[in-house]
Amino acid sequence: MIVNPQLFNYKLIIGSLIVALVALSVFSFTTYESEKAQQHFLKQEQQLVEHELSEMLDKYDAISDSSDLLSQQLMVAKNSTKSALEKLRLLEGDFSVFSRFKSDFSELKSRNNVLFKTIDSLASAHNNLKLDHQNTVSSLNQEKKSNASLLETNATLNKKIESGSKLTANSIQATVFKIGIPSVETSKASQANRIDVCFTLAENALTEPGSKEIYIQILNPLNNVIADKGAITFGESLLLYSDKQLITYNNKSIQVCTSIVAKENDKPFAKGVYFVNVFHKDRKLGATQVVLN
Repeated sequence: MIVNPQLFNYKLIIGSLIVALVALSVFSFTTYESEKAQQHFLKQEQQLVEHELSEMLDKYDAISDSSDLLSQQLMVAKNSTKSALEKLRLLEGDFSVFSRFKSDFSELKSRNNVLFKTIDSLASAHNNLKLDHQNTVSSLNQEKKSNASLLETNATLNKKIESGSKLTANSIQATVFKIGIPSVETSKASQANRIDVCFTLAENALTEPGSKEIYIQILNPLNNVIADKGAITFGESLLLYSDKQLITYNNKSIQVCTSIVAKENDKPFAKGVYFVNVFHKDRKLGATQVVLN
């Protein structure tokens, strides 16, 4: 069999071209798929970084809206994050450029994390101080309430002590005697000349001991003072009295008696009820009454 060399060469060249075309097609397809996968990966990475940057900005906004801890350093970091996000959105699908950007992003992220931790620490300290302040205010309010309660209790006790320490008189008796017969009692107005008043100053350990001014006042049915000895003023009070006794009081019960002789202008006594009042200064200790016919 005779082989034509020229025809054989053509076949060989055509076969080589076919193989080359197939190899080029396979390489192109592989390269395309690889680039497509790389672009897809790059897009995913960009989305992840963009999401992280957006979260950082949201966190900065939350801090600036709800806290007074925003400083110049925080503002600078926020502006840097905004700038990084804008650059990322302008990037085209260049893997080498994105790699450099991601390196810068890692450094920015590291700085931001340190700043966020500092802010969280300051916020925690601020909250603790706020809680301490609230507890202090609550304690002070509780102490004020306790003090107010104690003051009220003390005031009540002081009133009770003051009331309990007051001088008191009991067993007040008034006896009317005849004219000219000093020892003979009478109930007739026309015969009356003298009124004897007796009473007991009660025992009281709370009363301040010492000299006590005791005033006896006798009022006739016309409301005039019998045996008027004058008047004494206590503040805005005016007391007209019939007799004054200066008693030394030592916290023990003591009997007091006095004779009050009518003046000429008091006679003759009017018929009716005579009121006998006993005072310590301007405070009334007790009273009794007698009726003359």
